[in-house]
Amino acid sequence: MSYLKQLMERASWMPVPTALAKSRKRVGSISEGIARRDLVQFGALLHAQGLVAGTDGNLSVRLDLNRILITPTGRSKSRMASSDMVVVDLSGRKLHGFHNASSEVAMHLAIYHTRPDVRAVVHAHPPTATAFACCGLSLEDPLCAEVVMSLGSIPLAPYAMTGTPELGESLRAHIQHRDAALLANHGAVTCGETLLQAYLRMETVEHFAKIALAARQIGSQQLLDDFQIGKLMEARRKYLQGCENRG
Repeated sequence: MSYLKQLMERASWMPVPTALAKSRKRVGSISEGIARRDLVQFGALLHAQGLVAGTDGNLSVRLDLNRILITPTGRSKSRMASSDMVVVDLSGRKLHGFHNASSEVAMHLAIYHTRPDVRAVVHAHPPTATAFACCGLSLEDPLCAEVVMSLGSIPLAPYAMTGTPELGESLRAHIQHRDAALLANHGAVTCGETLLQAYLRMETVEHFAKIALAARQIGSQQLLDDFQIGKLMEARRKYLQGCENRG
């Protein structure tokens, strides 16, 4: 096991346990109108950046303790309207909407149940990152300081059939202490406290995958050493603590 992976699995430095405790006080309702607008905007951005194609991908926002707003099934992310979005409860039961919820709703719900601090989830098929997932490769090599600081590492969740509860279950252990993961032979998923944050993390996953691919092609990868990773992890911990104190 790599040093970076060991650090990622040590709850002592991770913000998640603290965030989980605080989130139960912090989570409240947000404007459904704003959430609908944001899902349209970031869905269109996913398509424009080539992170999805056809009707691929899905996005969701947690409206309050009991309701999720999610994109509909079978709709291009470049052609959605705010009225297309679907409201479901935490069991996946449809509460409101003209369409059916995304077929991946169970995956989103698994993340919300596992991470009460999460307010938004983005699932996409970024080409380079998905190629790594299709080759059974994670993105956990400590190549870039910025990625270590922002995401730590990007694990690979084992294959599970799309649109099934098993997909969410395969992801739980990997997303518990991380904000991004690859899905074997499928794509990637990211989460965050806002939809903007979750979307930007998806961009980061694909950007890092391109760097990792280029580094493999060039050869002679120079990984960060244990001392360098430790310093980055300490800086990340202080940064996250500062964010929590400001929040």
